[in-house]
Amino acid sequence: MTGAQMAVLTAETARLGVDLDERALERFGRYLDLVMEWNERAGLTSLTDPGEIQRRHFAESLALLAALRAAGLIPPGATLRIADLGSGGGFPGVPMAIAEPGLDLVLIESHGRRAEFLRTVIEALALEHARVVQARAEDAGRGPMLRATFDLVTARALAPMPVLIEYALPLLRDGGLLVAPKGSRAEEELAASAGALKALGGDVRDTLDLPLPEGVPPQRVLVVRRTGRLDPQYPRRAGTPSRQPL
Repeated sequence: MTGAQMAVLTAETARLGVDLDERALERFGRYLDLVMEWNERAGLTSLTDPGEIQRRHFAESLALLAALRAAGLIPPGATLRIADLGSGGGFPGVPMAIAEPGLDLVLIESHGRRAEFLRTVIEALALEHARVVQARAEDAGRGPMLRATFDLVTARALAPMPVLIEYALPLLRDGGLLVAPKGSRAEEELAASAGALKALGGDVRDTLDLPLPEGVPPQRVLVVRRTGRLDPQYPRRAGTPSRQPL
């Protein structure tokens, strides 16, 4: 895509106060081309209009980055280690890594074709500090190379909060944060998470407004911190958290 064809993203980044240099815009253009090329065979998104992909996937991912920057959770020039759980088409992890190239990003995706797509994106965009792990969230949380190693874990539309907490908190170092954008049921999901928070050693640090454009349903970012000892029984075996939430 040319710069002119990325006008929707450019307008949104101006609104968000997220500066993208020419190299970053080129990367987003190539990323959009790849999403359009792979969408049908990898099932990346229900959206097919390039402008809507820019608005709902790229810009909403950057809105999360803007919210985390404003809250001081991603300082300027950050070198944080981030896991994007159930990454799918790479949202929000890839847009965040394009805009904040110092981030050490691991995209965790269980679906084979989507994982292949993500590897293609990383190579095509030359994202030096990003890699893909093809695994279910539960298996990733038990793997010694990933368990308790991340500063931040994010996930977009992956699972209800009680399930997401069991997926994400085992990946976090002590003091690390789960940041989860949620829609109209955010508070309801949070209220249902007491058991998971107690079992996994999590506490709710904050809820942030996601800075979305007018006319888009509002979202909140739930921020959960992991503290203390990590119980070795979590996460439970694959499929159990979603069938039997804590």
